[in-house]
Amino acid sequence: MSDFQIDTQRVRTNFSHAAASYEQHDALQREVQQLLLERLDFYLQQPERVIDVGAGTGRGSALLKKRYGKAQVIAVDAALPMLRTAKSHASWLKPFIRVCGDATALPLPDHSVDVLHSNLCFQWIDDLPALFGECVRVLKPGGMLLFSTFGPDTLRELRAAWAAVDQHSHVGRFLDMHDLGDAMITAGLRDPVLDVDRFTLTYSEPKALLRELKGLGATHADRGRERGLTGKGHFRGMLAAYESMRVDGRIPATWEVVTAHAWGPPPGQSRRAKGGGEIASFSIDSLRGSRRR
Repeated sequence: MSDFQIDTQRVRTNFSHAAASYEQHDALQREVQQLLLERLDFYLQQPERVIDVGAGTGRGSALLKKRYGKAQVIAVDAALPMLRTAKSHASWLKPFIRVCGDATALPLPDHSVDVLHSNLCFQWIDDLPALFGECVRVLKPGGMLLFSTFGPDTLRELRAAWAAVDQHSHVGRFLDMHDLGDAMITAGLRDPVLDVDRFTLTYSEPKALLRELKGLGATHADRGRERGLTGKGHFRGMLAAYESMRVDGRIPATWEVVTAHAWGPPPGQSRRAKGGGEIASFSIDSLRGSRRR
């Protein structure tokens, strides 16, 4: 598994600054959202509570409320300005609740969620045991987790262009589908199904891609990134290297998108422990022992 570490404060700051511009650049996010909604066809019940983790500006939350009009839909995001923007998608006919919180510490009771949805948020979390452990904690037995995230081929052209001029970290790194699947199983999630799709977006020039990343808040947030200003010579060199990748007059950018779903485990199902072995948990009420008199 990759040893990268995310600067969570930087992520929160980046997305807070991008709240006003996000929806000018979110064409890919909307396309991936449709892939996630298709997975909801596997969920055959009527949910009582649906949460949208990393809800951003609330487009996905509104679609979930439209699909499940009788359910309580909760939009959760760590960036408060995003949630303020999301208010525009919450109509009085189809309202949803907005809550500021982290994916690894959801402000919800145990086993209280029927559907946990997250569109292109989990790539900003490096502690997968904490992330999927929290999903298991809040999901009801048989509840559905569905999410999308970016895979390691994402922005490979931009990464290669930077590598042509120096060896510093300039582009975020993302986990492989197999690492995600292993972490889901270890956490106790049932029957995970993961798929990979690759999208290639094109731009008039490399700077247009960089403007889009900034407008989305999706800029570099690894702790290992260079903290000083990038020299003009290095920046020009990166642009020149990227220009050499033009195809049919356009600059390509690859996005590897992992979509997945799984199910909340039944009470008492064991999960792998960090040091080896397995752990199973039961509610006190389920233990009907006898005692000697």
